[in-house]
Amino acid sequence: TPDYYAYLKIAEGCDNHCAFCVIPSLRGKYRSRRFEDLIEEAKLLANDGVKELIVIAQDTSRYGIDLYGKRRLSELLRELCRIDGLHWIRVHYLYPDEMDEELIDTIAQEEKICSYLDIPLQHCNDGILRHMNRRGNKAYLDWLIPHLREKIPNLVLRTSLIAGLPGEGEAEFEELCQFLKKHRMERVGCFVFSPEEGTPAAQMEYPDREVAEKRAEIITELQSRIMDDYNESLVGKKVEVLVEGYDRLAECQFGRTYADSPEIDGMVFFTAEQRFRPGQFVMVTIEETMDGNLIGTVVEDHA
Repeated sequence: TPDYYAYLKIAEGCDNHCAFCVIPSLRGKYRSRRFEDLIEEAKLLANDGVKELIVIAQDTSRYGIDLYGKRRLSELLRELCRIDGLHWIRVHYLYPDEMDEELIDTIAQEEKICSYLDIPLQHCNDGILRHMNRRGNKAYLDWLIPHLREKIPNLVLRTSLIAGLPGEGEAEFEELCQFLKKHRMERVGCFVFSPEEGTPAAQMEYPDREVAEKRAEIITELQSRIMDDYNESLVGKKVEVLVEGYDRLAECQFGRTYADSPEIDGMVFFTAEQRFRPGQFVMVTIEETMDGNLIGTVVEDHA
């Protein structure tokens, strides 16, 4: 990674045993890293110039249960926020059923924590979730998403979905599409189900590959309209941007907002009278959108 952002892996392995996933057999049981070691590593990264810290694990919301007998992600995040030099703290891979009110309040209250949550849902149909050994159900998700938006200002949600899971017929797929239209999550990645050798899902009946690919295309098209609406809502507004470089072809600089995780989300292309260093933060007025990206101009009161 560049010197201005870094990943902090807080645990290894996974205990979820989703029916479609081979990770637990490859990486073993969930193993949290020691709290003190994580804080020390984060301090070293900040001292080396890291401005954005991305907290990751197969399931970040479970952090601490195996080592301390209780969830400690909220406590960890609050301690990370006290480290000088860190400007953004981004959290990936929060399993929905493990998110308690303490964690939600921490994300809402701490200014350094990006109002951007990556919550892998995979599907919304109760039967599919049950067969895939996913905890929770659609009623819970229908409650959780509005609850998160109510508690966390300007929240941007990312999720991953799988088209063509075992048990997904036309009715189940339509249910998923309606779910997306209802909740309008800003960032959605959709993958085609691929049976992994040695997993229970590989032994189940699932839709043809061609059918699954078509469904993934439908979700991608549906989601692109939702993302375009979100981008259009930013036109005329000032947003904080982490500078990442200069695009010689476009003859402008570019970076990301809090709503954009590196390498998977969009960019902000902007013009300015001066060249900024990668890792600096600037304020940009958004003037238009193009192909999922934002275009604007730096304002004088840059951060």
